Amino acid sequence: MRTVGHPVVTADWLNARGRSTLLIYGHYDVQPPDPLDQWKSPPFEPAIRDGYLYGRGAADDKGQMFVHVKAIESYLRTSGSLPVNVKCLFEGEEEIGSHNLYRFLAGRREAWKADAAVLSDMWMLGPDRPAIAESLRGALSAELEVRGQDRDLHSGNFGGAIHNPLQTLCEIIAKLHDSRGAIAIPGFFDRVRDVTPEERAYMARVGPGDALMLEDAGALLGWGEPGFSLYERTTIRPALSVNGIVGGYQGPGAKAVIPARAAAKLNFRLVPDQDPDEIDALFRRFVEQITPRTVRVLVRTLFRARPFVLHREHYAVRAARAALRKGIGVPPEFMRIGGTIPVAHLLQEELGIPTVLMGFALPGDRLHAPNERFLLSNFFRGIETSIHLLAELARL
Repeated sequence: MRTVGHPVVTADWLNARGRSTLLIYGHYDVQPPDPLDQWKSPPFEPAIRDGYLYGRGAADDKGQMFVHVKAIESYLRTSGSLPVNVKCLFEGEEEIGSHNLYRFLAGRREAWKADAAVLSDMWMLGPDRPAIAESLRGALSAELEVRGQDRDLHSGNFGGAIHNPLQTLCEIIAKLHDSRGAIAIPGFFDRVRDVTPEERAYMARVGPGDALMLEDAGALLGWGEPGFSLYERTTIRPALSVNGIVGGYQGPGAKAVIPARAAAKLNFRLVPDQDPDEIDALFRRFVEQITPRTVRVLVRTLFRARPFVLHREHYAVRAARAALRKGIGVPPEFMRIGGTIPVAHLLQEELGIPTVLMGFALPGDRLHAPNERFLLSNFFRGIETSIHLLAELARL
């Protein structure tokens, strides 16, 4: 179905009278493949190597979305029917905030009513460690631009006399964190939800340790807010990342220039109960306070998404736990994820559809990076799990 952006792909099977309705969500859009020179095979030409399917979108999210499509196909080819009603909703703008999906659903709330929703756009704890995501961080992405003089200047003629916008941008960015690695914006932590010692102990028991996270990241040492493990820093604590900086001369060799402008892409990850609109306002106010009078600063908000918290006691969660146990072979754990899926909050909090998040990718599958991959054995076990999910929902 058309939107003002990319189309929304829909399908349904509603012949199970008196049975519950499951909404299956996925997205077919992907992250840009850059840098292309780091791919071992073309990013949009699927390649199988050592039991993995390589390609952009293999795990995020076309491969995982296809798991549920194949489960439906398997049921219909063998039984001729499904044990529950199913609605499929596949969009093409998840990676840029799902804005048109919000508009698409706004006028069709009744048509998309469901008793539960499932989406698979995340990873397991390990190859034989299934998990259900109990929380996602929200997000706020912004562009920070610093403007100075009306043109680039000769650094010999004006260096030391004119405040360099690129230098100023770096100074502003440096002030967004304190010396300990904590975000320094006043009021930023006011609404951060406390996590109990019992919850932290559970996370320490089932979640990845610091050494494993460093291995997955290909890094030697961790960094960030003190008093928390790396897993906690990426899930129950908010974060601010600099995603890119442009300004000045980027070509080979030297060019003695003071650029007229510089810009940076910034991304906040937010935890319950932080509001991206409120964080946006706090960020803008702080930037205004720390910007010197020698330059002008523009802040553009690019993306907002709210955090998500699972309704653990809903029957769909029980069904998902049983399905994962049968499909993977061991009971799943609950895990927290530092990433953001805008539609999760939309489905659960705005449309009132309890939503289950269970993925089949692995932490090392390089989502958003070159050589993204999906373990083929997990693909097939995911299909089996999705088949069990449909059956389990019919029993509850």
